[in-house]
Amino acid sequence: MRLPRSLSAAQWRLRAAAALSTAVLGAALLSGGGTAAADTAEPAPVDVTVNAAEGQGTIPDTAYGLNSAVWDSQMNVPQVQDLLQSANVGMLRYPGGSYGDIYHWQDNTAPGGYVAPGTDFDAFMGTVQKIGAQPILIANYGSGTPQEAADWVRYANVTKHYGAKYWEIGNELYGNGHYGSGWEHDDHADTSPTAYAHNVADFATAMKAVDPTVRIGAVLTLPGNWPDGVMAAGESADWNHTVIPLIAGKADFVIVHWYPGGSDAAQMLGEPAQLTGELAQLRDQLDSAGAAGTPIALTEVNSNVDEDTQPDALFGADTYVTALESGAFTVDWWDTHNGPGPISTAPDGATDYNDYGILSSGTCTGSVCEPPLNTPFPTYHAISMLSHLGRPGDQLVGAGTTSPLVSAHAVHRADGDLSVMLINKDPDHAQQVALHYAGFSPDTSSATVDTYRDQATAIDSTTSADVTAQTLPPFSITTVTLHPRAGTQSTLSAPGAPRVTAADATDATVAWTPSTGGTPVRYEVYRQNGTTSELLADSTGTSATVPNLTPGTTYTWNVLARDADGRLSRPSQPVTVRTGTPAHSTCQVSFQVTAGWGNGYNANVTVTDTGPNPVTGWTLAFTFPSAGETVSGFWNAHVSQQGRNVVATPVDWNGTLAANGGNSASFGFTGATTGAYPPPTVFTLNGTVCTTT
Repeated sequence: MRLPRSLSAAQWRLRAAAALSTAVLGAALLSGGGTAAADTAEPAPVDVTVNAAEGQGTIPDTAYGLNSAVWDSQMNVPQVQDLLQSANVGMLRYPGGSYGDIYHWQDNTAPGGYVAPGTDFDAFMGTVQKIGAQPILIANYGSGTPQEAADWVRYANVTKHYGAKYWEIGNELYGNGHYGSGWEHDDHADTSPTAYAHNVADFATAMKAVDPTVRIGAVLTLPGNWPDGVMAAGESADWNHTVIPLIAGKADFVIVHWYPGGSDAAQMLGEPAQLTGELAQLRDQLDSAGAAGTPIALTEVNSNVDEDTQPDALFGADTYVTALESGAFTVDWWDTHNGPGPISTAPDGATDYNDYGILSSGTCTGSVCEPPLNTPFPTYHAISMLSHLGRPGDQLVGAGTTSPLVSAHAVHRADGDLSVMLINKDPDHAQQVALHYAGFSPDTSSATVDTYRDQATAIDSTTSADVTAQTLPPFSITTVTLHPRAGTQSTLSAPGAPRVTAADATDATVAWTPSTGGTPVRYEVYRQNGTTSELLADSTGTSATVPNLTPGTTYTWNVLARDADGRLSRPSQPVTVRTGTPAHSTCQVSFQVTAGWGNGYNANVTVTDTGPNPVTGWTLAFTFPSAGETVSGFWNAHVSQQGRNVVATPVDWNGTLAANGGNSASFGFTGATTGAYPPPTVFTLNGTVCTTT
């Protein structure tokens, strides 16, 4: 489902930055050659900081995915196979979006839809095997049965030995009409999220009875995107909060789709920054509902603006890596071929065929025709650029920039090299970039520079003697790969993935398995703080307790080992640490979202004085975790907001709180959101941190 959303503050800043850049450079051009030095001075370079000590996970072999559809007659032709192999596509999804809920694999039919010749399951698997990818398959939930899905597993993995591991149970089932919009086919008499969750368990039981190694995926919604927060008549919870507790321990992964709205390229190019928060909120929902650690798959993604031009390519590269940094194990672009729609012009003057595919379908809209069949669109080259950044087994590490017009991502490769992807979102002007490194010492002799320029038909590759500065062409994707300076890397391996063994409101303990490749002098626990690593604790053993933490706060930590020469190992996998609120306080607050509509919600807050003394004239304060949340209305209290900080005070009739829980005061507010909207975690009553429920 693709619904428009309003601009966030960050997106407005992005557009303003672009406008300012254009205005300044335009003024310089108009002023002629006789201006003062101050008028012609080059703008300060964008600072890009890479922190190789900040581990964000390892790139899986399923990372770079793509959708294939049975209505695509070109999906298995040799030319397409060669293009996908050249782009290092590692996962292919089949049989194609909503077709998954009408497709019958046995006879390669989709009643009510079109199935092209040569697109049956075996032909698809021929493509998968030729390009060295893995399949992710949509079991027909809408018009199929658990038995049909189990038979497909038997054919795929027992009869044909394809080893198909990942199976989704349906596609976008929240669009089956239960919430009003009904694009997804669903023959079940009960179309509720409760029924879907119970049926997922039935599918999983039947399919795993054939092959216990298969992994079953359940459909969820992405926070901040319709129908997140929406409830049908008589329901007390939305899709996610209903489905997750019921599929916990039964589904092996969860599926979300992302088609961010946007009225123009500038807004769309700011959207990937919101994806981090949305996936983090989804992870919080899983963790709090008994499904902690459940993997997340982003099995459909594309923008709604300039779909086959350079802006979408920049968006795509940024989105793939952002999602992987946020823990998704696959990102599957929509799609291989799609077909043209209404024709428009992108900001760089290129023709936008409104085609969501990465390869041309060779067809026309009126008198305007796409390039010849299977010509790569810019989005194809964006996917190809991903493997110039990193391959499966390489480690994602921290990177950040000082400009909204430049995105940065970094990978510490298994062979020791460091690659940095730099995305210039300005359609008109080059960006000067100054590169800074922490936790990595580059060999200053040379670097490899791969660039995909605006409207180019191929990726350029050169070498550069400058490892600290780059010039990014307008609307481009550039990857710089550097070698380490000899003798600067430790032989110690990264410590094993840390786990939280204890946590309360102010302390947390993490434990890990030892490094190999030598004898560590000690282990050090670091907090990720932007691109800065903050040392929290060290230990000569394989666990550490960190005190003096802030209640109700989420942290990301890495563990590194230090050798006898003072060199640090690579960072461990990241671990998320959450502190609670005090188990015993003189006040208690409950927070509950009571309704939602994708870009807004209603919430109810109840505050109780549990201490021995009454409170007259209370002030309740809290902070929104996301900058995209604002209070747009309230009732039964006076509510004000400054930045992310919110303060509520009573109205005339609920200003007194009796001691020992003798009464409570409740109020509500409407929150407007752009992107994620995680609930506040810390409430203070007249300065006292309350127990939050």
